Amino acid sequence: MSQDTVSRKIISLPITRQEARELRAGDLLFLRGTIYTARDAAHKRMTEAIEKEEPLPFSLENSSVYYAGPCPARPGFVIGSAGPTTSYRMDAYAPKLISLGQTVMLGKGLRSPLVIDAMKEYGAVYLGATGGAGALLSQRITACEVIAYPDLGAEAVRKLELFDFPAVVLIDSLGTSLYDR
Repeated sequence: MSQDTVSRKIISLPITRQEARELRAGDLLFLRGTIYTARDAAHKRMTEAIEKEEPLPFSLENSSVYYAGPCPARPGFVIGSAGPTTSYRMDAYAPKLISLGQTVMLGKGLRSPLVIDAMKEYGAVYLGATGGAGALLSQRITACEVIAYPDLGAEAVRKLELFDFPAVVLIDSLGTSLYDR
């Protein structure tokens, strides 16, 4: 990929399915706005809540989810290290959440064909953040609040506010993947 074909964009979260469909694999993004953290334990609970027709911790419509389990904040800081976790652990749950409105997933690593098929069908994107850079990424988080499942500790669902959080589109809504290039 040549430097002149890379697009750099400031994205205000949440985004609609149509906005997700406009992003392309390789786009460099600076995220602003609201995103929720959820790892596998939280995804399991949310899926169980959907099956029981119980309320979710946040609306899935146009939602963005960061696969992260942030470290506790040091005194005077909003959040501790907040790097991405390996995304494939959420692959059993992601297609259902995408079908119900989720448009953005942020993590690291490969995704299953079922997740990619759901992204293509419904209009969602998979973004990557740099693994191992959690301390640096945490500087782009301006607010953090536990909103559900506090008993899960680091895996509790958090509402984060981002400002110029760096990410790259790893897989777009057409199924184009940087991993295949």
